[in-house]
Amino acid sequence: MRKIVHVAAAVITRPDGSFLLGQRAPDTFYPGYWEFPGGKVEPGETPRDALIRELDEELGMQVDTAYPWITREHVYEHAHVSLHFFEVSAWRGEIHDRVHSALSWQKADAMDVGPMLPANGPILKALRLPRLFGITHAGEIGVGAQLARLDAALAGGLRLVQIREPALPEADRERFARAVVERCHAAGALAVVNGDAALAHRSGADGLHLTASSLAGTATRPDFEWVGASCHTRADLEKTASLELDYALLGAVRPTLSHPDRSALGWPAFSDMITRLPMPVFALGGLSADDLSTAKAAGAHGVAGIRAIWQG
Repeated sequence: MRKIVHVAAAVITRPDGSFLLGQRAPDTFYPGYWEFPGGKVEPGETPRDALIRELDEELGMQVDTAYPWITREHVYEHAHVSLHFFEVSAWRGEIHDRVHSALSWQKADAMDVGPMLPANGPILKALRLPRLFGITHAGEIGVGAQLARLDAALAGGLRLVQIREPALPEADRERFARAVVERCHAAGALAVVNGDAALAHRSGADGLHLTASSLAGTATRPDFEWVGASCHTRADLEKTASLELDYALLGAVRPTLSHPDRSALGWPAFSDMITRLPMPVFALGGLSADDLSTAKAAGAHGVAGIRAIWQG
């Protein structure tokens, strides 16, 4: 067994959604490959400490905001690394590269540099996930009202929608799902169907969202581009990770109308529960877009909502 080398990696982001990559120099392992800036965690350092030091040394930038994000392990020929990724969204100083052959600002859905280091494929896919996640409830407010709110949210920038309608009759649910997928695709948004793989296929959805109960009985990853799961425990989250799903929803962070009998986690417990997971986790439960910064500070990828997302 090789010793695990801990590495802090920075997803340095700009408001337009782009992030910074560096090309490895000729005298390093994987010369010419592109990577996220960062470096080895030294003895006595936390990953955040290492991130701040490395970005100062490599790029001459002083970090103001670094949100914990995901942690992934990868075995290279020369090392077994644990990569602690942070989103760095605010910094001081002009960026000047000191260790790479080149720097480039990229977007995950329009990459024009390569190759990337092998460990970074899942990271690029995770960066394609929007930060706000709307969950439909047409069975509660009516199909017409939900579609009107969907149209408004898509016009306002929402780009990820879960179709979750257990109360709608089957025929109505299918018509609704098709209408949601059509609207989402016209706006460049992703749509996933909760719990019904057949409906997801028939409606042309981008993926499938597993309920916590169906997650427990799933042995292999369903065959969709995007697959996520609802989680309530650390065991649920670890099962999601073992299936190599693309994201998880964890809640409820706050008391909710949909589950009034469920105890709320609160942010400290949420943060503890998602530590060192390899996939993005959305915070769910009594939250809105206004909670996005708080959620990121707790390690969440973003915020999901059944009601407040449609009222923004």
